Amino acid sequence: MIPLPDRKEAVALIQEAVSQGARKVKACAALNLSIRTVQRWQKDVEQVREDQRQYADRPMPANQLTKSEQNEILKVCNSERFKSKSPCQIVPTLADEGVYIASESSFYRVLKAHNQQHHRGRSQKPVKRKPTSHRATAPNQLWSWD
Repeated sequence: MIPLPDRKEAVALIQEAVSQGARKVKACAALNLSIRTVQRWQKDVEQVREDQRQYADRPMPANQLTKSEQNEILKVCNSERFKSKSPCQIVPTLADEGVYIASESSFYRVLKAHNQQHHRGRSQKPVKRKPTSHRATAPNQLWSWD
């Protein structure tokens, strides 16, 4: 989103270039803008419009999980049976039993929204270590095989 002051400055520069004989398409291209973008910014000739996307009415998706479905996912993930398993293990296990609550990605999304998407279980988190590197400073110091 380009802020309103920057839009006004861009439009002023384009108008100045057009008044000095440049084509509007070329002036817009010099600022990496399409002519259609500038036309949309300038519905009125004298006034530059602000970005309207932030004011748009965005309805909730019809297939969004309800609070009760989210609570059920949390209850299952925090149950004694699944407390140390990840959603990629929970969902297939439930599917084998003929139970479908939500998709695996929905499980991950709900856990993340409730700040529970962390390492699960009693084992330690995996630690990333830098691989050791060896350096030979003379012949026959470093050997390798396939």
